[in-house]
Amino acid sequence: MSRTVYTFENHLKESLKDPAFKRAWEESEVEYQLSRQIIAARLRRKMTQGDLARKANTTQAVISRIERMTSNVSIELLKRIASAFGSRLTVGFE
Repeated sequence: MSRTVYTFENHLKESLKDPAFKRAWEESEVEYQLSRQIIAARLRRKMTQGDLARKANTTQAVISRIERMTSNVSIELLKRIASAFGSRLTVGFE
């Protein structure tokens, strides 16, 4: 007997049929990409959230909220995070 595995992709595909869910999913794209980029940059540099927080002059809890997409982050803090990575913040419109 074979078992059907219900994956996240299956769940997402089904959920995106709901217009309200689809709208919320699409509206969270910027936060998702920002979170993804910060996590990737931090891990590439083998930094903990605490390491990044100290270099960006903030707290580990703030970095955690940004990475979990539960915080609206200021441009000023994004500049400090970029500086902590030894990079420059760029922002654009498409």
